[in-house]
Parts: sequence; C-alpha cells; structure tokens
Amino acid sequence: MLSTQFTVYFLTVLGSVVALGPAAVNLRTAGNYAILAKTGVSTVPPSVITGSVAVSPISANGLTGFSLTLDSTGQFSTSTQVVGKLFAASYSTPTPSTLTVAIADMGTAFTDATGRVNPNFTNLGSGAIGSLILTPGLYKWASAVGVGSDVTILGGATDTWIFQVSGGLSVAAGKRVILAGGALASNIVWVVSGAVSVAAGAHLEGVVLGKTSITLITGATANSRLLSQTAVALQKATVTN
Repeated sequence: MLSTQFTVYFLTVLGSVVALGPAAVNLRTAGNYAILAKTGVSTVPPSVITGSVAVSPISANGLTGFSLTLDSTGQFSTSTQVVGKLFAASYSTPTPSTLTVAIADMGTAFTDATGRVNPNFTNLGSGAIGSLILTPGLYKWASAVGVGSDVTILGGATDTWIFQVSGGLSVAAGKRVILAGGALASNIVWVVSGAVSVAAGAHLEGVVLGKTSITLITGATANSRLLSQTAVALQKATVTN
C-alpha cells in the first residue's frame, strides 16, 4: 500500500479529472526558446538541440562550439547541432529588442516561481529525492537537491509541479527523472538558485529556471527548457524542448 505521500492523486467529478498542483508559471516569451542565457551557451560537439537557442545581453561571441552560419537577414544563425535558430543580442533588428523582452520574461518567471508560498512538501527527503514518487504540488527545499537514483514524477497531463530549490540541483550519472501517468515536462518547473548539473548519461524532465549555471555532461539528455540567468554548457548532450 502506498504511503500518504504517494496517495493516488486523481479526483473525479462527474466523470472528469480535476487538475492538481499550483497555478502554472507563465514563461511568456522566454518559453519560445529551448535554451536562453545571459552570459553564454557553449557546446562540445556533437550536441543535439531541438528548439531555438538565444543569448542576451551578450553578443554572438557567447555562442561557442556551434560553428555558426549567419542568415542573410543577419537576424539569426544556424548550426548543424541545432534543429532551430540561434539568436544573439548583436544580431540585426528586431532580434536585440526581442531578446531583451525574453530575458526580462525569464526573470519574471523566476521571481514568480520562487515567490510561491504554502508548499505542499518542505525539505522532502532532506534534498535526496532519488527513488521517490513526486505527485503534483509545490515543493520547497532550503538546501541542494540530488537525484542519486531514478525519481518518478507522477500525475496527469493537466497537473503541475513547482520545485523550489534554494541550493543546487544535481542528477547523478546514469540516473533519470521519469514521467508517469501522463505527466508533461512542460508542466514541471525546477526553479533553482544554485548551479544545475546533469551528469553523464543522466536524464532530466521539466523546465529549468536557473539563477546560475546549467551544465549537461557527456551523454546527458533533457526534455526541457534551460533558462539561465548566467550560462548553459553542453558536452555532447541532447536537449529537446
């Protein structure tokens, strides 16, 4: 029998499923990017990114390892490692102003997510969440959070999760964040004040709003948006938004 923490979360009213969890975090235009960062995005090839990549206020010099090809309009570039477009503050109008708004929206989303109160779970597992099953809700840790073994996020397609992490977030080598019950990565937000690290061969699900760096090591994968107030570093990694 499941413990109270893992109690079946579905509620049925007149045959319909009621969505559970906190109000969704509105990413606004920051949600247009698979990776968005202020100080740079780097890759050790070959990485594979599905979705747009952008840096601002730093110039295109902040996009390293991509072997960029500038479009004839000067508004974006392309790369064999990106299924999508790359943008930088130094590109032609309207790209700089568009990115200024996106960066501001990223900050607004971070403030929103970190400011949520009355968590359903506080300091769960003392930050060691491997092997747990995480049902919809607002989670808060006053420490770092580590995924030392596979962790399951269980919920329906309309349920939501916000994970407030005061320290860093790390996923150990070869370990996975697993979705179950129809849960969607787009409804999961990790708002992390410290560094985020996804180790070799590990897998992460959910939007990451990072105050500092986000790093994916060799063979790491993420079904995610990586939105960093500093830099994002990929080492032969795969990111799909």
